[in-house]
Amino acid sequence: MRSYTLIAPAKINLYLEIIGDRPDGYHELAMILQSIDLADKIDVRSISVDTIRVHCNHPQVPTDKSNLAYRAAELMATQFPEAFSKYGGVEITINKHIPVAAGLAGGSTDAAAVLVGIDLLWKLGLTQSELEELGATLGSDVPFCVAGGTAIATGRGEQLSPLPVLDHIYVVLAKYRSLEVSTAWAYKTYRQQFSNSYIRDTESLTARANAVHSGEIVKAILDKNSTKIAQKLHNDLEHVVLPAYLQVLQLREVFGTQEGVLGTMMSGSGPTVFALVESEQQAQAVKLNLRKAIPDEDLELFVTRMTTHGIQVTSSV
Repeated sequence: MRSYTLIAPAKINLYLEIIGDRPDGYHELAMILQSIDLADKIDVRSISVDTIRVHCNHPQVPTDKSNLAYRAAELMATQFPEAFSKYGGVEITINKHIPVAAGLAGGSTDAAAVLVGIDLLWKLGLTQSELEELGATLGSDVPFCVAGGTAIATGRGEQLSPLPVLDHIYVVLAKYRSLEVSTAWAYKTYRQQFSNSYIRDTESLTARANAVHSGEIVKAILDKNSTKIAQKLHNDLEHVVLPAYLQVLQLREVFGTQEGVLGTMMSGSGPTVFALVESEQQAQAVKLNLRKAIPDEDLELFVTRMTTHGIQVTSSV
């Protein structure tokens, strides 16, 4: 039986602006997404029976249809029934390194890896655009996770415009293991508190989404200016998450006092907070100092760096 091993990087948001409501019930967003080296390892293997099996080394990750990786395999079986019939079922093994429910697209990147793995397993020959399109039906972050690198994301996050990739900035991540923030709650609460500022007409929504292309953080990315990128970090969801989750606010505040930190922000709907630094040495020092400042065993800390790629195949058998 054939198998592929894939690396599935996490992502952080460097920018997240909520522009208004969409007819489909989602929010119209303008974001800048960035892949990081912290990644899950996914094995996708053909099995002789017509079924989908998911295994994971993390006890909090479900292995049934509620897992996005399972749904990705199910989508491929539905979209390509002849290939499913010809090659048989799929066994997916997720080796989890990305923290769960963290705002780092861990579930989305696993699903993206399954799409890429099954495309190879079944010899479908799909383009990256076709894989992204399939991914968009699973979740807003999945298309970016397929592509990776650095990108502007608009619509509900599925419309991507690649930017020159960043890989010279180190990232320190902090997340309390037991703390989760519901993405649905965060967006709903933001709507309740700030919908009076939403843009209402479609033309203005589009214009505002396009305006991010000429924004200051994009200019900083084009110049690869780490300091300016860090100065222009922005996340609208902080307005509702930080007052409601004081642990997240504390992480942000403590990061902000550390020597060498260029900038700090919550990623996505949280609860992970990240800090940007210039070097691995500085990142390790920031991690150590944060551990001293908050000696809580529930707090997970990671040192990683920005990366230029999305899903990568590391081996095949």
